Amino acid sequence: MAKNSQKYEILYLIDPALGEEGIAAMVEKFKGMVEAQGTLSSLDEWGKRKLAYPINDLPEAYYVLMTCECEPAFPAELDRVFGITEGVMRSLITAVEA
Repeated sequence: MAKNSQKYEILYLIDPALGEEGIAAMVEKFKGMVEAQGTLSSLDEWGKRKLAYPINDLPEAYYVLMTCECEPAFPAELDRVFGITEGVMRSLITAVEA
């Protein structure tokens, strides 16, 4: 990995209607993408939680938080994939100060 890598926190919400197998497959998909482009520091599945306000008429979502270290160009690609993936309700990628 190049020296100009940066740390990121990635939080995304999955539609709980996908079921356990669908959620697990989606988590593995994004975990694999991160590991292919950088180093995954942690993967924390918060599980199903109530939302502050409904998103797409759903009161709950399945929360997943990942921390990783990767190239600065990768978060834009990951955000694009989050946007076109059916079942991802929201996502947030934040650069973390070292």
